[in-house]
Amino acid sequence: MSRGLLSAAWSLWRTSLRQDRRKAVTALVLVVAGAAAWPLVAIMLRVLFEAANAGRPVAASLAGVAVAVLLIAGLTLGHFAHIAYFELSELDVLHLHQELMDATNGSAGMAHFEQPEFADKVRILEEDVEQLRVGLQAVLTGVGLAVSMTLTTAVLASLHPLLLLLPLVAVPPLLAGRRAERMVDRSREASAESTRRALGLFRLATHAASGKELRVFGLEQEVRRRHGAFWQDATRRLWRTQAVASLVRMLGQLAFAGGYIAAVLLILRDAVAGRRGVGDVILVITIAAQVNQQVAAAVGVLQDLQRLRSVYQRLDEVHELVRAGERADRDEARPAAAPAASPALPAVPPAAAPAGSPPPERLRDGIRLVGVELRYPGGEQPVLAGLDLHLPAGATVAIVGDNGAGKTTLVKLVCGLLRPTAGRVLVDGVDLADLSLPGWRARIAAGFQDFVRLELPARRTVGVGDLPRLDDEPAVRAALERAGAGDLVGQLEAGLDTQLGREYADGAELSGGQWQKLALGRAFMRDAPLLVVLDEPAAALDAEAEHAMFERYRLQAAWVAAATGAVSVFVSHRFSTVQLADLIVVLADGRVAELGGHADLIAADGLYAEMFELQARAYR
Repeated sequence: MSRGLLSAAWSLWRTSLRQDRRKAVTALVLVVAGAAAWPLVAIMLRVLFEAANAGRPVAASLAGVAVAVLLIAGLTLGHFAHIAYFELSELDVLHLHQELMDATNGSAGMAHFEQPEFADKVRILEEDVEQLRVGLQAVLTGVGLAVSMTLTTAVLASLHPLLLLLPLVAVPPLLAGRRAERMVDRSREASAESTRRALGLFRLATHAASGKELRVFGLEQEVRRRHGAFWQDATRRLWRTQAVASLVRMLGQLAFAGGYIAAVLLILRDAVAGRRGVGDVILVITIAAQVNQQVAAAVGVLQDLQRLRSVYQRLDEVHELVRAGERADRDEARPAAAPAASPALPAVPPAAAPAGSPPPERLRDGIRLVGVELRYPGGEQPVLAGLDLHLPAGATVAIVGDNGAGKTTLVKLVCGLLRPTAGRVLVDGVDLADLSLPGWRARIAAGFQDFVRLELPARRTVGVGDLPRLDDEPAVRAALERAGAGDLVGQLEAGLDTQLGREYADGAELSGGQWQKLALGRAFMRDAPLLVVLDEPAAALDAEAEHAMFERYRLQAAWVAAATGAVSVFVSHRFSTVQLADLIVVLADGRVAELGGHADLIAADGLYAEMFELQARAYR
């Protein structure tokens, strides 16, 4: 839901009060006191000139001292206020960063990450949140301006009733500034995709990981050209909008300038006619100048508050995109009939369970996918369609198929990272949608091909796989042994305490295979999983290391199967390891094309046998 300027300012002020109430209130008092000083300077200047003109030296001296004190107050109180709210501004940015992180990760699923609109809004938010270091300053300055404008209006009213119109002349530049900021904001939205692509190409050109291929294929200039094209497309739109916005702001300022000149001429006319003294002329010139400064400051504050409102509005939109994805999952999911029973795998009717139920302590039937279909947002064709599959408790299951067959999507479904567009995923007969997803994921051990290189001390890079045992050295070492990475610790300068990552002065840079071994160790940290998943985990390992890893994986799978009835699922293109599985699932065009053990599938002489023969032929 869209928030107005005052609502956005109030939200940020409440956040600041929660961070440090004393500093927030102190900053507010100092800003208000400093703002009140300037209209009083104008009043005391009139007193000073009138006293001097009337030959009253004592009154003139006192007025001069008052002017000096008020000038010092006006100049210094704002500085002290800045000291008070500087830390608060940083904490507010931290709070909004965390709120963006919560919004991004606030869904049980990941469907919203597939939406370009979501990516564009997050990119703009990342940029805007950094600019919000001036957000609290804008809120406090706005309050100070309200105080100073109120005092200024009262002073003008005491001089001439028509001068009350001078603050009203400030309305055109304020409205013009607001309209201009909206124009710029819409332009930034329109250019977000080009900016995102340009930044992506910039990262591609400056990261070491992509440097080899850029040079080998001679892509440096092409990447540079494309980066420039996308960046120019974005800046061209912004420049045009900024030019029009500047013209709109100028027209608003011209309207105020006309009112300013008229106010000064009005008092000068009375002074020439003898109806006003020199003090009144000094007062109106000073006050009019202050009104001019107030209007300029108000336009700036309005622009900052407009950006603040845009941040909260986009944050709401990000939340809504995530919620919409979840609603679409729930609305589109259609119950499917249970698959027909077979002598080997009898059907298990869906069991009723209250929402948020914990997963079972032990799997007895396993995991069933019943009539599952999954379609990504904006996709014309489903990635998976009409999928019926039983992953028996205690079994080691290999998933094979061509690229794009739906292997990783299937893994995401059983992990609860995606919800099926239609059909159900059942865990021991209970719909996964009815289970507590955090509880289910706490019983998953997973390693992925696109693993994260966590640049932490080595102990924690592995230990985060089971947060309660983050710093449990025996558990970390045992997980590394199961991953075949026990020798890696000895290769690190400070052992498990070695900081990883070239971004740190003392950080150790590892090879791709070493990073992958640590990721596998992380996957093996949990010792009582119900589901063990390895999705192409050995892509950076040689054939010998991969075979050794899968031998250890089989031992781990057998151990957890005996302990919890866990299903162990792995995705691989290497059939030398696939044939070790109890059950092999062959996917093609989003469906189960073949299912069975290695010997049975070879005997069937179907798709699996063809793929196996093609790969085996390469080694003959």
